[in-house]
Amino acid sequence: MAREPLENRFGLKRFMSEAGGLLQAIRGLGSVEDARERLFMRVSGSQFESLRDREAVSDFTLTVVRDCARAFRGMLNARSDERAGFSLIGALWDLARGAQRPDLGPGFFAEMIHIAAGLEGRARLTTRYDFRADSALEGRPAAIQRSEDLDRLWARVEEVMNRYEDGLSRPAADRRAARRAQVMSALSASESDFDDWEWQAAHIATDEVSLGRMVRLSGEEAAAVRAARRHNLPFGVTPYYAALMDDDSGTGRDRALRAQVIPTMDYVLSMAESRDVRTCAFDFMLESDTSPTDLVTRRYPSVAILKPINTCPQICVYCQRNFEIEDAMAPGAVAGEADLERAFEFITHRPALREILVTGGDPLALPDAKILKILRRLADIPHVDLIRIGTRTPVSMPMRITEGFAEALGGLREPGRREICVVTHVEHPYEVTRELAQAVDLLRRRGIGVYNQMVYTFFVSRRFEAARLRMLLRRVGIDPYYTFMPKGKDETGSFRVPLARLAQEQKEEARLLSGLQRTDEAVYNVPGLGKNYLRAVQHRDLLTILPDGSRVYDFHPWEKGISEREPYVGKDVPILSYLSRLEEIGEDPDDYSSIWYYY
Repeated sequence: MAREPLENRFGLKRFMSEAGGLLQAIRGLGSVEDARERLFMRVSGSQFESLRDREAVSDFTLTVVRDCARAFRGMLNARSDERAGFSLIGALWDLARGAQRPDLGPGFFAEMIHIAAGLEGRARLTTRYDFRADSALEGRPAAIQRSEDLDRLWARVEEVMNRYEDGLSRPAADRRAARRAQVMSALSASESDFDDWEWQAAHIATDEVSLGRMVRLSGEEAAAVRAARRHNLPFGVTPYYAALMDDDSGTGRDRALRAQVIPTMDYVLSMAESRDVRTCAFDFMLESDTSPTDLVTRRYPSVAILKPINTCPQICVYCQRNFEIEDAMAPGAVAGEADLERAFEFITHRPALREILVTGGDPLALPDAKILKILRRLADIPHVDLIRIGTRTPVSMPMRITEGFAEALGGLREPGRREICVVTHVEHPYEVTRELAQAVDLLRRRGIGVYNQMVYTFFVSRRFEAARLRMLLRRVGIDPYYTFMPKGKDETGSFRVPLARLAQEQKEEARLLSGLQRTDEAVYNVPGLGKNYLRAVQHRDLLTILPDGSRVYDFHPWEKGISEREPYVGKDVPILSYLSRLEEIGEDPDDYSSIWYYY
């Protein structure tokens, strides 16, 4: 029998049944402020009682009670109402008085049901990992049991990971060889053509017709690409990357790859609606407020970004700079010499700038002579001791990393004086191929470190999907560097994942890997301010839960403790909506049940 859709399982009736105690505590009080105080005291009392009854309450339950109490008390604060523009206690007060609140939806009730369960020690967390220690054992017997438990735990982890095929496997390699032949045939290309990065850059698919010659598109995909081009939105896919997409896309193996470059219709329509004010509407990181001179962005004291090019060989749908990029390899996207010289002068006269990130666009879309001239100019600045190159070409066009270019790049290193590194963006295990591994090896043999920034989107957020990627990255010589929570941009809503899911992933999945495989830091890029570190709750405050179930956070600026800066109020994705989407693609929401208790 088919299960009832997840969103239908939460409503006012269930809330009254499972969380009615919250309303009972404030029923009959004279004002919302009285209700605020009463609930605050009730929550603190629940925590106190659980701590006092040590024998009856497990340490795990105590942790859940503590986290729920801390989160709920924060949401009851009057300042939270003001910051979020919505009063959680006001909504509960209305419900307690029998007032109608049709604005409150399943996502809101789901959150409140789980908070009440957590506060009362009733949290039901499903785990599929057989790991339990017998506290009666000591010494070698205890160690043997623990080792056996760890074996069982890892066997279950590998069982889950093996659902996600990677590009290094023999079946994937064979599949890609056949797809490569299809793409070459469609473009009348030879092997030497396909392996030439300049040929790749000259044969980028820029509409549904050219992509359709290389990839089997669904009607929905073709319509979205067609609409994107009609509205002059940037679009581009390299022949190499097109060959990574499967003919049998219904299997879902290449779901993340397609989502990376093929826009949804919602995205297209959102972008089109704000076409004339795109800089204002989509400059999420407020780069206009952190650019002291053309081509330069500066948010931190010792680091600056240099953008010598405003295009890429391939366009990521959720690109941070989707308001700037005109098209894949657009003519005129390369910065002029005068602008570049002003940027170099800015950097030269600021000795605080020790590290320069050269990005764009993708700077490796430039020919060798152009990009090496820029890098050498930076290397000549005495106080610049680290040059970082941000590029996705190892993933979208790995033949760009040639022997000659790697050799020239390595020649800019001066051990003890100046370091060169490459930061790329591998998003999914299915993108990890032998070609990618070879490109990375060329760089590492010249002493150039390679790091990865992953955006934790919906399409890479199933259980152990990102952990599988981290293990593969280390195998091919890439160090995990950052895992980004997707930016809160309305047009890329289909990519967004609740902060709680990333926190859950870091604790329950990434934590099971070795230290060398989980070197990445989970962060959220705060507009105009920079990175907010998600590992510690001290970097944010949960303000409220909106009627649709969205959590609203105050993200503290990185300057906290150094100077006074206003925090940033950010609206998250409803957990219930996220779990419903997972259910639609075949996941069991119960496997993610602890997500509700990450705040």
